[in-house]
Amino acid sequence: MESLCFHDGNITNLINKRYLDVRHDSSQGLQMHSSLVERMALERELEGHQSCVNAIAWNSKGSLLISGSDDTRMNIWSYSSHKLLHSIETGHTANIFCTKFVPETSDDLVVSGAGDAEVRLFRLSHLKGRGCEDNAVTPSALFQCHTRRVKKLAVEVGNPHVVWSASEDGTVRQHDFREGASCPPAGSSRQECRNILLDLRCGAKKSLADPPKQLFGLKSCDISSTRPHLLIVGGSDAFARLYDRRMLPPLSSSQKKLPPPPCVSYFCPMHLSDCGRSSLHLTHVAFSPNGQEVLLSYSGEHLYLMDVNPAYGSSISYTSGDVSNLMNFAPLLNGIDLQSSVSGTFLNGSSSKRIPATKLEKCKKLIQTAVKSLKEDSNFYYGIEACNEVLDGYRDEIGPLLTFECLCIRAAILLKRKWKNDAHMAIRDCDRARKLNSSSFRPLLLIADALSQLGKHKEALEFAIGAQSLAPSDSEVALKVESIKDHIAAAEADKINKANGGESRFDPRAGRVLSLSDILYRSDANSDASQDGPRSERDDSDDDGELELAFETSISGDDGQDVDPNVLHGSLNLRIHRRGDSTGETGRANGSCGSPTSSQKEKAVYQAEAAVDMKQRYVGHCNVGTDIKQASFLGERGEYIASGSDDGRWFIWEKRTGRLIKMLHGDEAVVNCVQCHPCDCVVATSGIDSTIKIWTPTASVPSLVAGGAAGPETSNVLDAMESNQRGLCRTREAVLPFEFLERFRMHEFTEGSLHPFECTQS
Repeated sequence: MESLCFHDGNITNLINKRYLDVRHDSSQGLQMHSSLVERMALERELEGHQSCVNAIAWNSKGSLLISGSDDTRMNIWSYSSHKLLHSIETGHTANIFCTKFVPETSDDLVVSGAGDAEVRLFRLSHLKGRGCEDNAVTPSALFQCHTRRVKKLAVEVGNPHVVWSASEDGTVRQHDFREGASCPPAGSSRQECRNILLDLRCGAKKSLADPPKQLFGLKSCDISSTRPHLLIVGGSDAFARLYDRRMLPPLSSSQKKLPPPPCVSYFCPMHLSDCGRSSLHLTHVAFSPNGQEVLLSYSGEHLYLMDVNPAYGSSISYTSGDVSNLMNFAPLLNGIDLQSSVSGTFLNGSSSKRIPATKLEKCKKLIQTAVKSLKEDSNFYYGIEACNEVLDGYRDEIGPLLTFECLCIRAAILLKRKWKNDAHMAIRDCDRARKLNSSSFRPLLLIADALSQLGKHKEALEFAIGAQSLAPSDSEVALKVESIKDHIAAAEADKINKANGGESRFDPRAGRVLSLSDILYRSDANSDASQDGPRSERDDSDDDGELELAFETSISGDDGQDVDPNVLHGSLNLRIHRRGDSTGETGRANGSCGSPTSSQKEKAVYQAEAAVDMKQRYVGHCNVGTDIKQASFLGERGEYIASGSDDGRWFIWEKRTGRLIKMLHGDEAVVNCVQCHPCDCVVATSGIDSTIKIWTPTASVPSLVAGGAAGPETSNVLDAMESNQRGLCRTREAVLPFEFLERFRMHEFTEGSLHPFECTQS
């Protein structure tokens, strides 16, 4: 495909503007300019940790880099010399997951959070005059009020007194150094700290329409740098939540579980808002540098960009009713009738009056590339990129004719590519196309195809019949209607056969003895419907499909023999049964709030809120193996998006179009952290390796997508992306209660010696 242009302009023209307009500040545009991103390569590896590096962060000036690791050390590095200045023995007894410089303290105060549920504060001035080996230091403050792993820390620009911590115990706590240096002394209740800013222990939602009532294990949080009263959090469900700290109730203790406070906005792609899958959760949330956008990274999913204020951006707000309406056919009365053949009109050159001739010619070539991809059943990714360039790169200039054509072509290619959630993206495109031209049958036929891929054949038939009413003589439409009817009839016959005691020909597991793995996990690799589709009617029950679990452990190793501390010896006895009405008390112990009766009443009166939908999706990476995988905006203007991946690479996309720009090899196993320098075109990455990689635009030859000095270039970019997509579709949804898995993660069986989820399952 022809090389696409970048939307940040020519770097020479950008520099020349400094001479033409002294008021023009080109520094932000130059920091992560496309010409520099194309030359991004590995410059140096920082060695000093002994295990996985789970957290990295720059100070405000970019002169120092702080890192935290599974080795429970915090390292301080010099940016200019790349030397290790301090290696602090923190005293944490579990993996460090987050580290920060406290602002406005002359980089003296640093803070850490770890898997031992503790937050520790250190003064670097206490290390003055010591060498790197003399690293024992007493924390200036120790906060032990969390009951589960601390996954993220947040600081406020200009505030040297307060740090916020987000934990898997469902709380965000506010630690004010002016009020006390530590939690209450040993022997007193751990629950007496009145520092809970957000109590979300009963805050998780199965869907947008459901009331929050389950434990919401927090994985990430961020404070806006431009409006620091805004706080966004993400965790163990599909919804990121935006809060205004000025409107929250007073700080509280954890003596009593409180209902979650109302948030300013929910953020969730519409197609994920009604999945009801316990495995779907966020690993990272982040504000853009200007505070106008938020970036969400999902485990087992892609990256999504949203507008903080959808009324002023290209995101939209939706309700649970809108989710249902998108999947059900209804005639449109107010669409724009384009009358003539859109493709013929466009390709003849008369599209929009506003678009210049040069750009129109560029769009024509891009459309032709996409059409060729569709006809030849090849290069689907590049065909979609061509449509993205037209729809997102020139969205302010193209008219309805070209928009309609691109939407239909992109939807058709998405349905052929069949990457995760491509069917949902096709439905979104066709819904937009319908509103542009309500008289065309093309969007209806494509929606029918998409719904068929999702296993929603009855809904697909409604759209196919709707298309037939607009094109009664079209043979393709007639064949689609008959095909869907045949599939529905076969499914009904199969259902009757099952009811009569026969084996289902659609159930590959029929007649097979289930293993423990089958009981503990549901594999959804072979069904788009189970991966992406909304919950079926049988999933509406809170108790359906959930398991109660009782277990006993017998730990050996006291007989004087040597025991591997990383292996669980002895036995684990499980008793598994489906949750019934008599287990309400156990259900509450596992994190739910209220009795089943009160829950049903609450659900009946619950007023569902709206959520903000996505405006861009970024695909190609794989986020399954770890719960600390970050996604970041690059540069002061945030025009590029970056994320690590389970395949050891890290990815850079153009924010506006979603186009993949670079794919660089950054780790032997998994890249988790990607942090851009605050001023320079420099990126630091870390992951399962014990080193930190520093990336700069030092490559001798510019390259796109595959490149860099850290190992051989990727020979086939699409092969790597396809492999990552297969990884996303192989995710296994745990049926076991969240608390059971947490007991493994929290190392409770052998009091610290068992590490079955070390590193790769953090």
